[in-house]
Amino acid sequence: MDQNMNSTKEGLISGSGAIQHKAYARVGLLGNPSDVYFGKTISFSLANFWAFVTLEPSPHLIINPHPIHDLVQFDSLDHLVNRLQSEGYYGGVRLLMSICKLFHKHCKDNNINLSPGNFTLSYDTNIPRQAGLSGSSAIVCAALSCLLDFYKVRHLIKVEVRPNLILSAEKELGIVAGLQDRVAQVYGGLVHMDFSKENMDKMGHGIYTPMDISLLPPLHLIYAENPSDSGKVHSTIRQRWLNGDELVISSMKEVADIAAEGKSAILQKNYQKLAELMNRNFDLRRCMFGDECLGALNIEMVEVARRVGAASKFTGSGGAVVAFCPEGPPQVKRLEDECRKAGFSIQAIQVVPSCLNDVDLKTLSK
Repeated sequence: MDQNMNSTKEGLISGSGAIQHKAYARVGLLGNPSDVYFGKTISFSLANFWAFVTLEPSPHLIINPHPIHDLVQFDSLDHLVNRLQSEGYYGGVRLLMSICKLFHKHCKDNNINLSPGNFTLSYDTNIPRQAGLSGSSAIVCAALSCLLDFYKVRHLIKVEVRPNLILSAEKELGIVAGLQDRVAQVYGGLVHMDFSKENMDKMGHGIYTPMDISLLPPLHLIYAENPSDSGKVHSTIRQRWLNGDELVISSMKEVADIAAEGKSAILQKNYQKLAELMNRNFDLRRCMFGDECLGALNIEMVEVARRVGAASKFTGSGGAVVAFCPEGPPQVKRLEDECRKAGFSIQAIQVVPSCLNDVDLKTLSK
């Protein structure tokens, strides 16, 4: 670490005024995707991967493009085409611009005065693309933390509201998502989330309950280095839910109930129950969405784990899988071997402790 940088739970602040913040990838352990259907979820922040944003005071406001993720210079037309096919059209610059705009709007709407001053924003990330680990929202979350500290308004924007602010910046760009990922990244650690309609209508956000990360058993992350098949059919689940489809409504309620049962199982360290709930969570998703929508590669990641008796489910909407081996190290070894044969990457999961500092904690609703 640079000797001129001071480390705090808020991030890094240098003597020159540079501010740096990390936000971590997210794993949906139970209950997803019910967060966008007034359900319940349990998620945690994943220390294995993160996004890193730096804010430095400067005469002009500058958003620095990333040399890899925002590439605009190519060796050839083939290089450009291959790049777009593997990485898509969008890097992180648009995310940084959007959170700046929505942060400004939120402060203006809530009579929060921002002191004058410009800055330069830059970012880096090692979160695998298209892996269902919330890489985009991690960049936005880290940038928001930088803005909170640069303008010294961390105490004026409640922790519970910050996930909404991050989500609004992504929705501005047409990104379809729910609050679950942003809550996990703002809070850090392991969080149970209740998005009941009553809470959402009354407060505009859910009820978020941090849990002790030491209660979790050893978990593993499975993902594809180059996810080419992430599901080719657009899901109609949202419209079916709005239309009152009984299968979707009843299944989504059961998915939400899985998170409530999972909270009790984790608190009691009933890991056999946790394994059953993880498997049931995926089975319900598969029943609702269908195999063509989920994608063959995503399903194979789940099946690889199940072939050795491990519990498994998507971390998000596909691209990566969280697996639990209730039989311990020998089963983990078999899982590692099967993943290697199938061409998947596997890592032991490291869970991030709570990211909240004393200033953040004082903003929480009592």
